[in-house]
Amino acid sequence: MDFLLEVGTEELPADFVDSAIAQLQERVSKSLETESLDATAIQVYATPRRLAVLITGLPTEQEARSEEIKGPPVSAAYKNGQVTPAGEGFARKQGVSTAAFSIRATDKGEFVYIEKTIPGRPTAEILRELIPQWITRLEGRRFMRWGDGDLRFPRPIRWLLTLVDGEVLPLELINGSTTLTSDRLTFGHRILHPQSLAISHPQAYLTSLRSIFVEADPQARQQIITDQITTLAKQLEGVAEIPADLLAEVTNLVEYPTAIVGKFDDEFLELPPEVIITVMVTHQRYFPVKTPQGLSPYFITISNGDPQKSEIISAGNERVIRARLADARFFYTADCDEPLDSFLPQLETVTFQEELGTMRDKVDRIMEIAQMIVEQLNLDEQSRSDIEST
Repeated sequence: MDFLLEVGTEELPADFVDSAIAQLQERVSKSLETESLDATAIQVYATPRRLAVLITGLPTEQEARSEEIKGPPVSAAYKNGQVTPAGEGFARKQGVSTAAFSIRATDKGEFVYIEKTIPGRPTAEILRELIPQWITRLEGRRFMRWGDGDLRFPRPIRWLLTLVDGEVLPLELINGSTTLTSDRLTFGHRILHPQSLAISHPQAYLTSLRSIFVEADPQARQQIITDQITTLAKQLEGVAEIPADLLAEVTNLVEYPTAIVGKFDDEFLELPPEVIITVMVTHQRYFPVKTPQGLSPYFITISNGDPQKSEIISAGNERVIRARLADARFFYTADCDEPLDSFLPQLETVTFQEELGTMRDKVDRIMEIAQMIVEQLNLDEQSRSDIEST
């Protein structure tokens, strides 16, 4: 038996997507293990607009199991060799006859025990109980409420898809006066295919989404992004700098990635490369391109829009980076107009630690230690000057 859950949402924060994948992988696995449901595989997929769990190879129901149940003390269950009302009540509660009683000695005396066979429940019935827990017990920062309900989630939930093999598993998620009813419908890329699409079977999930411009597998999406960036950088006769944190963030911001090249004015290359890269990576989520000659005036960005509009998207990004770099140049030039030691008096107003004085005191101690090391290493005058100016 195969099962598919998809929780459709408005755009999720990028950092929550990775967290949700890890949480769902652990929570689903543990809850199935607790219910004695062995699955062939549990796969978790996610995009900015959906979280999905695909479970393959589930049994149709739990296996029946035997359970030993401890009852009342023998002294309470029997009197003069006859079963007492307490013993009969225990048997009635467990759905067995008193003939099923066995007596065991324990550290606290003799007690009545029974061996009870508990029939397995249908897997679909158990899943209906587990799914709301998987959704509502996810943790993260900046959760929100919407509508008039108390349901909390990083972004509003808009649809719910639950399939057991080819059939919809009926389920409701209630949020105040709004009730989400599960279906077999998913939704495609917000721009390229905003219409719904019926999923025929859990195993058809990834293929069906790809037909409506959604790559739900984060690893596949990340590989697409990496390949596109590398290809474009080669066309620019350079190599792209791909920070791992930025790659992970961008992967969780798009459903159908398209790498786009942009360019900023050559005059900004007069700025230190560190300044330009900080603007591109930290503020704009752009990937810098480097050549053997140094930093290139080109950058690569990942779009979640229509690939046919790449030129327009590129022009918009170029306008933004131009303004960002102009700001960076202004502040960098302003900082360069003042020598570093001119900022030292300001450090006297900042406490480093109560017992250790101000930040200025800390700087003075570092300079003294540096001078001691200089003397011990017997450095030349140029090195001494460089250390003092640093």
